[in-house]
Amino acid sequence: MTKSDKPASGAARSYPDLHDHIARLDEAGLLYRIDHPVNKDTELHPLVRWQFRGGIPEANRRAFLFTNIVDTKGRRYDLPMLVGGFAANAAIYRACMGLTSNDEIGPAWTRAIAHPVAPEHVENPACQEIILTDAEMTGPGNGLESFPIPISTPGFDAAPYLTATCVITRDPDTGCQNMGTYRAQLKSPTRLGMMMAVGTRPGGYEHWKKYQALNQRMPICIVVGCPPMVALTGPQKIPLGVDEIGVAGALAGAPIRVARAHSVDLLVPAESELVIEGYVEPHELEPEGPFGESHGYVALEEYSVIVNVTAITHRRDAVLTSMISQVTPSESSVIKRLAYEPQYLAHLRDVLGIRGIKRVAMHEPLTNLRRVVILQFAPGTARSEIWRGLHGAVSLQAAIGKFVIAVDEDIDPDNADAVFWAMSYRCNPARDTKIIEDRERGHGPRTSAEAEADSAMLVDATMKTKMPPLALPKREFMENAKALWEKLDLPPLRPEAPWFGYSLGDWTDAWDASADEAVRGDWMDRSAAYEARRRTGIPLNTPCRSVDDDDAAK
Repeated sequence: MTKSDKPASGAARSYPDLHDHIARLDEAGLLYRIDHPVNKDTELHPLVRWQFRGGIPEANRRAFLFTNIVDTKGRRYDLPMLVGGFAANAAIYRACMGLTSNDEIGPAWTRAIAHPVAPEHVENPACQEIILTDAEMTGPGNGLESFPIPISTPGFDAAPYLTATCVITRDPDTGCQNMGTYRAQLKSPTRLGMMMAVGTRPGGYEHWKKYQALNQRMPICIVVGCPPMVALTGPQKIPLGVDEIGVAGALAGAPIRVARAHSVDLLVPAESELVIEGYVEPHELEPEGPFGESHGYVALEEYSVIVNVTAITHRRDAVLTSMISQVTPSESSVIKRLAYEPQYLAHLRDVLGIRGIKRVAMHEPLTNLRRVVILQFAPGTARSEIWRGLHGAVSLQAAIGKFVIAVDEDIDPDNADAVFWAMSYRCNPARDTKIIEDRERGHGPRTSAEAEADSAMLVDATMKTKMPPLALPKREFMENAKALWEKLDLPPLRPEAPWFGYSLGDWTDAWDASADEAVRGDWMDRSAAYEARRRTGIPLNTPCRSVDDDDAAK
């Protein structure tokens, strides 16, 4: 069924929709347009996967727009598919929010969550230009089967999956809507299996439990493709009772236009590309999976909720979206990291008042942010504040923080080797670690029915006293050598911190003077001074300072 071309009522839209966003990505050189035929079942996700597993720097990743999609059975699809269009890298994420700097991301989220903007209701929304119901959805090749939904992990996934979703439900008690991102397995033209992870307690799950107690089906809308500021709110952990569409309006600086869904009593973004409407059964569950998950393992079959589809609506020129997840880094991890890290920093610094906290970093490759969290502290921060920060980091979300590590400001939290270095030489495990028991398991592989509680380890890997300098040439010598390297036309360098030596407090003016003499070629001038400091009757490897101090005390 096709509705009239009457434009949507209400105020003009003041924020970009997905089509505007794609045009901006293209103009900024952040989009690959793939017109070559690509098989959605075997090639589409693996092709995009290579930019996350192929050694390509994050800044060089791009969004992919597939315009010529086929499947294994030879079917050709009319609608294009955007992958990586929300967070293949930080620049794309910033484009979604209309920001120019990563430093603006955290404050923007903090303001938006604190001051949501109520949506504006409109009629004749673009998302209902085409409406499919009843017989139009049933039969082979119709309904859900008519859309180019890809297989995310070919060789392991049980079916095509919707991944870049904004799933809308409503609290039957308060009437407040919630919007989360949950995977959905295609099972028939009018049926989906949907995963709502109990361990992370998403809003949709909390609502379903209430409908289950009422013995009623839960209305649901699965939005695929929508204005980018709306799409970013789905994966975030926004407090229950706060409507994500209102948060998106605050990010946009104007109300998000919404319309009543065609067959269920829910409000959906008017500029959505595709909306799948239906009901979740209150008691019956079906097997769902396997599916390659973001914790880096394949999630095995589990019983999950059933979504029976009552209508599918979409724009006439709809662009569908899919998200790269599975092993991190991925679009799924980038879309969380860029919001979670500043939110955690604000929680520790502004809510808990932790003094000396400089940065929160969540380790992304393979571990997927939640398991390894690094807190960076300023020099001289009191140990009491470091431990308050470590405990505070595991208190914000039950599923985040299995290994929480405090490091000094000279340690780059994004460099795991540097973090291991700090743990190796600035931490005494017997004194500088604590175990927190009875933690929620959270997001991770489940290999049995046992819901065993997890635990967390807090690690203070900061310096407890002054230490000798980092054993690399001082900065001036490394910079001079870099200039020479480039003059000799040697392979391009990508400096990794630390790339020059610096003092960590345990260093004297005398040693500095000796080093200056050495680079001037005057090291032999100290020969007589060394002879004068000869000693007998002391153990091998005795520190010179202890002998010098004894001599000075006599």
